[in-house]
Amino acid sequence: MKMAAVTSSSSPIGFKKIYGLSCSSSSEVSGRNRSQCKPAICSSKSEMFGGSVSVCVNLRGSNAGRNGKGGLRSVPVVSPKAVSDSSSSQTCLDPDTSTSVLGIILGGGAGTRLYPLTKKRAKPAVPLGANYRLIDIPVSNCLNSNISKIYVLTQFNSASLNRHLSRAYASNMGGYKNEGFVEVLAAQQSPENPNWFQGTADAVRQYLWLFEEHDVLEFLVLAGDHLYRMDYAKFIQAHRETDADITVAALPMDEKRATAFGLMKINEEGRIIEFAEKPKGEQLKAMRVDTTILGLDDERAKEMPYIASMGIYVFSKDAMLNLLREKFPGANDFGSEVIPGATSIGMRVQAYLYDGYWEDIGTIEAFYNANLGITKKPVPDFSFYDRSSPIYTQPRYLPPSKMLNADVTDSVIGEGCVIKNCKIHHSVIGLRSCISEGAIIEDTLLMGADYYETDADRRLLVAKGSVPIGIGKNTHIKRAIIDKNARIGDNVKIINSDNVQETARETDGYFIKSGIVTVIKDALIPSGTII
Repeated sequence: MKMAAVTSSSSPIGFKKIYGLSCSSSSEVSGRNRSQCKPAICSSKSEMFGGSVSVCVNLRGSNAGRNGKGGLRSVPVVSPKAVSDSSSSQTCLDPDTSTSVLGIILGGGAGTRLYPLTKKRAKPAVPLGANYRLIDIPVSNCLNSNISKIYVLTQFNSASLNRHLSRAYASNMGGYKNEGFVEVLAAQQSPENPNWFQGTADAVRQYLWLFEEHDVLEFLVLAGDHLYRMDYAKFIQAHRETDADITVAALPMDEKRATAFGLMKINEEGRIIEFAEKPKGEQLKAMRVDTTILGLDDERAKEMPYIASMGIYVFSKDAMLNLLREKFPGANDFGSEVIPGATSIGMRVQAYLYDGYWEDIGTIEAFYNANLGITKKPVPDFSFYDRSSPIYTQPRYLPPSKMLNADVTDSVIGEGCVIKNCKIHHSVIGLRSCISEGAIIEDTLLMGADYYETDADRRLLVAKGSVPIGIGKNTHIKRAIIDKNARIGDNVKIINSDNVQETARETDGYFIKSGIVTVIKDALIPSGTII
């Protein structure tokens, strides 16, 4: 992950209540809807989670601690870099995000490109990084940004998503005022609309009646299948300071990657003036922008002369209601219809540049690479170890993983695993995984299991000629994804020795996509099988 040292701007936006900072809206001065803080002492988010603390002290009227220029003395904390952040040294919103912002996470469609991982679950419920699920990423980003009113919209296979969210977040969101929630909204028929969700904008439109009941200033629209860490409070502050109707999160891009994304062109104020969907050739060159306008340094701006939409938006409440109901009542998609349309009718649509790690996990290959990226040395692509903004998930109360004479290198092991005398290299091993003697696991993602089988259960299965959950003895697995509760027998080889790129063998329990073997959830691969 590209990381940058930042000072107290990574402070939690809710701490004016906690640490007694005085905040006043600057709207009386400038007419803008933004806020300023008068800090005495402020602490970083890490303090809330027991990590190291960055303290920034304003030493007014004193020469102590001056850095030669006068002003603040600070100890930096490491945080992802969002380069369009406010010039103000602090994120301190008035009103606070906990009361003024509603999070709307879009669960995505059927997830056909992620099939068979989406055979029995919605895309946001797909397991990630040994212990987590994809939906934990945007929900955790919201909670770390002090946004506690969150809806998740979905229409496919939502049972496991519902179960996970209720177990992970239902009991500890609200506090005594019961203001916070994470709720799933499934597509439903109504007299006004008998159809399924037709796209991202249509999904939001169908639930506008519910969203507008909330007394908020902004709607934060997020995707449920992206891997990144972002402080949305800074995103919202930039939206308010520019008096935008819509703010679009954007990634800087080089020419090679730019052709795969929807690109945007901006003017000298960072306002979006043009869109192009996956341009090539001359059309691509026409979309070059000066990314220093959004905060990139000169050298990096030359490397990254394009900006691509991340599919993350802040809408002012009135702008959202006006666009979806009045201006574009038939538009189904935000990225290709509503936002270009808003630009065309003169609404203020701003770009907010984010220059950290971000991955759209839309395909099997992207999903595989994102998971194995967390094993990278010395710094992983995405770290679950950032104490200042942790990733939350459901508490499972599993025992520590047990390794008996195992040779494990460059790997991440989830909780509650039993790993016997085997070899594991450059792999991610999911919770409750059971790996038997002599197995070799290389470059593989094991998702683990939803439950344990007792020794009696396992003996009974073997006596019947069946296979227990887990990886059997002397089995060799390389460059594969093994979904949950899979039963892999003894002496199995899942190594794709013929280098097959694409095949669908659903009745045999596996698919191959982009050369990666994916064993289906609950599949049984008999002993001696060679894939």
